[in-house]
Amino acid sequence: MKKTWLLGFGFFSISLGWSLYNGFVPFFLNDYLTSTALIGFLMTIDNYIALFLQPYIGNRSDRTNTRYGRRMPYLLFGIPIAALFFAIIPFHNSLISLIILMICMNLSMAIFRSPTIALMPDITPESSRTKANGVINFMGGCGAIFAFSIGAILFNIEESLPFLAVSAVFLIALWVIYTNIKENRDCIPYKSVSPSSEINYRMELNSPTLFLLAAIFFWFIAIQGMEALFTLYGVNEMGLSKSASAFSLAFFSLSFVISSIPCGLLGAKFGKKKIIIIGIIGLCFVFLTLSWVQSVFYLRTMLLIGGIFWACININAYPFIVSTGNEHSYGTRTGLYYLVSSLAAIFSPPILGLFIDIYGYGILFFAAAGSMVLALVCMLMVNNSETK
Repeated sequence: MKKTWLLGFGFFSISLGWSLYNGFVPFFLNDYLTSTALIGFLMTIDNYIALFLQPYIGNRSDRTNTRYGRRMPYLLFGIPIAALFFAIIPFHNSLISLIILMICMNLSMAIFRSPTIALMPDITPESSRTKANGVINFMGGCGAIFAFSIGAILFNIEESLPFLAVSAVFLIALWVIYTNIKENRDCIPYKSVSPSSEINYRMELNSPTLFLLAAIFFWFIAIQGMEALFTLYGVNEMGLSKSASAFSLAFFSLSFVISSIPCGLLGAKFGKKKIIIIGIIGLCFVFLTLSWVQSVFYLRTMLLIGGIFWACININAYPFIVSTGNEHSYGTRTGLYYLVSSLAAIFSPPILGLFIDIYGYGILFFAAAGSMVLALVCMLMVNNSETK
């Protein structure tokens, strides 16, 4: 678990970087663009890159064999480049230069994201991976909190300060991981695979994996769409101010962070599939209840409960999809996980937005609950024995 906490610094830096990027880069774009839709499209560049590059990098890291290990070369190459581009984003001098810096930063982040996450199952026994995933998600949640709290303070002082600070955190995280985690020493032994050998996708994309990927897609459709449109829902359906609506959603994120480690422990004790199903059913109930709630107090209370159920799902999902393959496919499966979640991030806001255009904002949580029902159906089709 000590190694897991140290690896958590990598996830902390990734979450810190993305949260700061998503929170403050739109202000830079707004200086040049008047179309919110176009700004939103440019802010999804990372999802389009993730569709292609992250599965490839994850698969390639499975077949990498160096004296530094399978994953570490990608961290050593990608993190310094990402730190560089992140630091110079606020020093753009035109829309074209800003977009180029955004693309370069997203490409460099994609180089090390999947290998960093794949290090967790590499160094963690299968029976402890839900606990480990709880730890690294807790660290990631702390990164997001730091981004929106300390990052906001630094941004008010000087717009470049939070970006420079995140670049420094990237390099510190790389130093912590590199000096404390040695793949050849700390990874669970596995039979070496030559760099030229290929992963057998027909075997890897087995029935449990496909149904699990489908479930991941549907629950991310619900969550990503809900989070993207919630502030508009609060303003237009419940009459809240913009700040009060955004503050309400923070209850969902806060309870997720607090519940990360306990939900990982539950998954390790009772089984990942059981806890995920409990989370899906619980979140369906929360979404349906939110459709009828008119009080701000009850709204925030249900969001607080919903964050706990979301932790049951999200903390156990990645270890579960890893467990449906073998040790040679951890990077590939990490890439597939992010591929599906990125697809959901691309399709979810416009799909749920279309429902709102047709039926009004009151349909938001009904649509989210319906997507969770589809996720439940897919999860029930997953037939996979877990290591106790």
